[in-house]
Amino acid sequence: MASKTYRICTLPGDGIGPEILEQAVRVLQAVGERYDVEFICTDALLGGIAIDETGDPFPPETLAAAKAADAVLLAAVGGPKWDTTDPDKPRPEQGLLGIRKELGLFANIRPVKTYRQLVGASTLRPEVVDGVDLVIVRELTGGLYFGARDRKYDVPGAGVDGAPGQQAYDTMSYSEYEVDRIVREAFRIAKTRRNKVTNVDKANVLESCRMWREVEHRIAGEFPEVENGDMLVDNAAMQLVRNPTQFDVIVCENTFGDILSDEASMLTGSLGMLASASLGSGTALYEPSHGSAPDIAGLGVANPLAQIISVELMLSYSFGMRDAADDIERAIEETLAEGYRTRDLADASVPADKVVGCAGMGDLIVAKVRG
Repeated sequence: MASKTYRICTLPGDGIGPEILEQAVRVLQAVGERYDVEFICTDALLGGIAIDETGDPFPPETLAAAKAADAVLLAAVGGPKWDTTDPDKPRPEQGLLGIRKELGLFANIRPVKTYRQLVGASTLRPEVVDGVDLVIVRELTGGLYFGARDRKYDVPGAGVDGAPGQQAYDTMSYSEYEVDRIVREAFRIAKTRRNKVTNVDKANVLESCRMWREVEHRIAGEFPEVENGDMLVDNAAMQLVRNPTQFDVIVCENTFGDILSDEASMLTGSLGMLASASLGSGTALYEPSHGSAPDIAGLGVANPLAQIISVELMLSYSFGMRDAADDIERAIEETLAEGYRTRDLADASVPADKVVGCAGMGDLIVAKVRG
């Protein structure tokens, strides 16, 4: 009998989701064998597949399963099949936003690390991305995505040439406590790293950002050992591709964090290398930062590394198994050092016998974790 047992709610989702999640679970089981820990993984529905089977992108049964679990491991949701602009039709993204909200997951932690072996895979010059090691701390349950919104039709003067037309709005709204808790999380993380926090906002234009900056400065005063600075979001977007090694921890509101973290993914060479942890008052959720890539679903060529790195984060944050998390990181680094690449990471210089599929990459990582 294992010394410990953890229950994981696994959400395969859509597109390549089931393929990459399968490899991550294999890695997790290899960790369990090595450390005498049992991980019980139980699938639940979220996203497009949930719409197809239940009509709801976030069924009540999934929420119950997530709340009962020790952690949630999500793959990816969405795809053209469910794309719609009809506000009355369900969308996969509602499932993702819903589970974050219901579990009280206000902090999205997105590490961005350039593996030395993949410096050449980035579209930026190697000397720009070499040594990148930063964390984006994104507020997850407020801002534009959750503020008041509406769309009106046949509004006088809202159309072309003064004719009646549509008018819509989305509200970026934050309360002080929402800013306080995410900023404190950023400073706590910075204390475990290089003691530097960059606050990203648009305080020169937006009132919500001016409040955000005031709260951030107040909290910064409680952490005198941590270097603190402000940067407008447009400048931050430029600096991420101009001089990314200047950053340690970036903290920002929901929409800015969504955009900047996707931009930062290109520093690593592929979205397939970025994972995230969503933390808060409920069960923590771990997921890759990429989408469901329906164009390659079922072809066996998806990169599972971001999903596997999600397991690494889960072991560290939820279960305190830092040695096991380090084992996964070493396994990935060694595999890349040996020259193995999935299709998204391979350029013309990579020999054909070093280009592996989704399961092939999983095999390599599992073998190294097992030792």
